[in-house]
Amino acid sequence: MNIILTENVEGLGTIGEMVKVKLGYARNYLIPSGFAVEANTRNVKELEHQKRQIERKMQKLTQAAELLKQKIEAVTCRFAHRAGEEGKLFGSVTTMEIEAKLAESGIEIDRKKIQLAEPIKTLGNFEVPVKLQAGVTATIKVSVVAAE
Repeated sequence: MNIILTENVEGLGTIGEMVKVKLGYARNYLIPSGFAVEANTRNVKELEHQKRQIERKMQKLTQAAELLKQKIEAVTCRFAHRAGEEGKLFGSVTTMEIEAKLAESGIEIDRKKIQLAEPIKTLGNFEVPVKLQAGVTATIKVSVVAAE
């Protein structure tokens, strides 16, 4: 019997998959438990419609993320901090500071999306990745110079 899964079933498949199972397994367990529906023409058409809607939504999210990526990559965040003789900072540049600098440029991003492994503690130029929606990753240019 062909069924469409409405829940993830371990060892069988994921949501939205059409799988073939034995008649008793489908009638006695999967369908009454709400894990699946019978794969008749109506349910198959409904599943295809939902997949198309999700695909359109993902395309819109990807386009919005690409636009945001272009804005982010056009900006260079410049920080002036006190530093020692060997280029070590008396402090560090954190994701919170990068978020604030981007906000000054008119770009609103949650600091949790900024993928800074550890705070920047030396002078120089750095590239910091930012995870955006739909799997898009942008790169922020960060420049740290000595304060006068």
